[in-house]
Amino acid sequence: MTARDFRALYERLRNQAAPPAVDGRCGALRHLTPERVAAAAAEVRTGDTVSLAAPIETVRGPDDPEPAVHRMTGPSASELGSHALHFATDRFAMNVHGDADSHLDALCHVVFDGELYGGVPARTVTADGARRLSVDVLENGIVGRGVLLDVPRLRGVPWLEPGDSVTSDDLTAAEAAQGVRVGPGDLLFVRVGHRLRRTELGPWDSAEARAGLHPTAVDFLAERHVAALGGDGNNDTAPSVVEDVAFPVHVLAIHAMGVHLMDYLRFEDLVPVCARTGRWSFLCVVAPLRLTGATGSPVNPIAVL
Repeated sequence: MTARDFRALYERLRNQAAPPAVDGRCGALRHLTPERVAAAAAEVRTGDTVSLAAPIETVRGPDDPEPAVHRMTGPSASELGSHALHFATDRFAMNVHGDADSHLDALCHVVFDGELYGGVPARTVTADGARRLSVDVLENGIVGRGVLLDVPRLRGVPWLEPGDSVTSDDLTAAEAAQGVRVGPGDLLFVRVGHRLRRTELGPWDSAEARAGLHPTAVDFLAERHVAALGGDGNNDTAPSVVEDVAFPVHVLAIHAMGVHLMDYLRFEDLVPVCARTGRWSFLCVVAPLRLTGATGSPVNPIAVL
């Protein structure tokens, strides 16, 4: 995709998007109205819950050079041997926007043309945190109808190979094959099989090569008024298909449209449940941490079936 074609797509999607805040609903979350949240509750049939997150990695790997650090801070060996009351305590630290752990991108995460989403000045992101569009706007979480589209299942393969791209045609074909339709306010989850490939073949440098959405597939999000997007990879294909823009889907979704992204989720527990029941939609609860001024958060979306 040429830089000129990308710019035209970017401008068109940006012009269609809402301003940074409408009645307290930031960006594409304006599509997730209270009425649609209430309707999403009707998706629950059995009450079973399934995590859409991967276990957090603490071992260095080719896709995770700075893994999360988990340290026990207590009790001490002497305290463990005593009969007095003590508490087990620990400390956790992580690189939120890595290529291994499940996380959510806030709308202040992408700086493009010297701005954030909605024309908010980039200088509002400081060394002390982001003053606008941070993960704070999700303090009440995201609750709505989740829809999983399984592109490898559509193509009859276990996973898409790194460098392959999901198109709008793939998404509409997956809808038809799975008997589901993405609608306004939905939380769209697109499986490319990244997690399964990683489990079966081992981790690789996914910053250099990974499957993801083609930039033109973001039109699908705009047409259906999707509220949020999640993938089991980075959502962006690598190498990028756009000259001089490394993460075009991030730019289009977050910066142009105000769509919160969830990267490196895990769908391997959800797929068999959906396949067995023949239902690819569910109530979904996304609850990022309440981190003031942060550009993202670890996340563990829960599907309620």
